[in-house]
Amino acid sequence: MLAMFVRVIVLYILVLIVMRFMGKREIGQLQPFELAIAIMIADLASVPMEDTGIPISSGIIPILALLVMHLLISLINLKSIKAREIICGKPSILIYRGKIDEKKLKKERLTVNELEERLRGNNISSVGDVEYAILETSGQITVIQKPNKRMTIPADFNIMPEYEGITYDLVVDEKVMFDNLKKLGKDYQWLKKEAEKFKIKPEQALLMTIDGKGQIFCQAKEKRKSK
Repeated sequence: MLAMFVRVIVLYILVLIVMRFMGKREIGQLQPFELAIAIMIADLASVPMEDTGIPISSGIIPILALLVMHLLISLINLKSIKAREIICGKPSILIYRGKIDEKKLKKERLTVNELEERLRGNNISSVGDVEYAILETSGQITVIQKPNKRMTIPADFNIMPEYEGITYDLVVDEKVMFDNLKKLGKDYQWLKKEAEKFKIKPEQALLMTIDGKGQIFCQAKEKRKSK
């Protein structure tokens, strides 16, 4: 039992490391070759876990080989557009200038109902609101609405919004983010003074952030009730 327990932990850590090397894509955004490798890795890892009679190296070596293959294919994709088209395919325009392309739907084996379902997933209730719908190589559908159906933005009214920047975490779950303080050119004493405005110490905050305008959000962590 102990041997199986250790094998599971070792293989789990290995798979975790390999998936980390494969990048940060969501499952729905994986390219076909990435999805195939992910499935194979899961299958290879499960065999040594279930059968202690199989050497653990029988799972580790193939998994590392698949990682090498993934890195190699990714490198080829970066270097060659032609290879990228062969390996990943090309996007397909399912709706062009407001008209559904039936041939493309049949080629991609999509029904009209499935297309409508995907559009609803993009918060589009009517096909009539769509100018272009593009099936990406990852399987996601990108939708460009007709000009008169798009949400208005400040540029439509010649308005230039103020610069917002990004929000930095200062404290997360009672832990001070010293790296972020350094990026902002601030120190712990500054953070302490800001936290005091909320009547707490930095180490008592559940979350404390600062946005691009210098506005600070701070919420104290709830105190544990003693039994």
